[in-house]
Amino acid sequence: MNRLRPLSDPTHLPALDPAYANQRPGLGMGPLDHKPRILLLYGSLRERSFSRLAVEEAARLLEYFGAETRIFDPSDLPLPDQVKGDDHPAVHALREHSIWSEGQVWCSPERHGQISGIMKAQIDHLPLAMGGIRPTQGRTLAVMQVSGGSQSFNAVNSLRILGRWMRMVTIPNQSSVAKAFQEFDAAGRMKPSAYYDRIVDVMEELVRFTVLIRPLADPLVDRYSERRQAGRPVDASTDLATLAIGGNLSIRAPDPATPANGAASGRVGAKA
Repeated sequence: MNRLRPLSDPTHLPALDPAYANQRPGLGMGPLDHKPRILLLYGSLRERSFSRLAVEEAARLLEYFGAETRIFDPSDLPLPDQVKGDDHPAVHALREHSIWSEGQVWCSPERHGQISGIMKAQIDHLPLAMGGIRPTQGRTLAVMQVSGGSQSFNAVNSLRILGRWMRMVTIPNQSSVAKAFQEFDAAGRMKPSAYYDRIVDVMEELVRFTVLIRPLADPLVDRYSERRQAGRPVDASTDLATLAIGGNLSIRAPDPATPANGAASGRVGAKA
């Protein structure tokens, strides 16, 4: 059991106007040698879970934008510390899917002004480091929430804090769907609305940031404290800062006569 929820009607997007949709938002942002890999987590086990329905709409949009998606099903995930050593198939599956991912979407219902316990349990099962592997660090993150009442941002604010704690690159845009019970039809599909349009915006932005960030994910989370703890000194033959200080790279100083918006100064490797 891979704990993945199947996505129904993945190419059916009745609320999307294709005339205004950029189907390749990542073009020109970075290498496109493979599809961006996005893991989506939702925070409710109700049969008609609006956080799950919102995640499914997000997954359809991500696939439309050229990404590969996985939706994790937390229905048999134990509570943190409930199973000794976290030795449970659902925990193993969640971590494997997180390692597979290059970006993630977290969507929680707001309950008592906070994210749900189901949402928090999934995040709590993702360690910062696991046998030298980092399941979340350096990955992009988009945050979403659904509410039963008026629009709120308590859940997405909490998810942003958690994303920072998990050392993820949380994108600026976010989605908060108010009175979610009014926003989905009987088949569980989201109706055309400003809320749906915002989810389109968020997924489009997530693809861009993922394509932009993923080639740099490892160096972005390369830290002095962890190198020191691991006894891994900087290799002076490859470290750009060391090479620049040693004069082995040409770094051009700003030319006062050159307009700032047309200057190539200050870039490592720029020719004098």
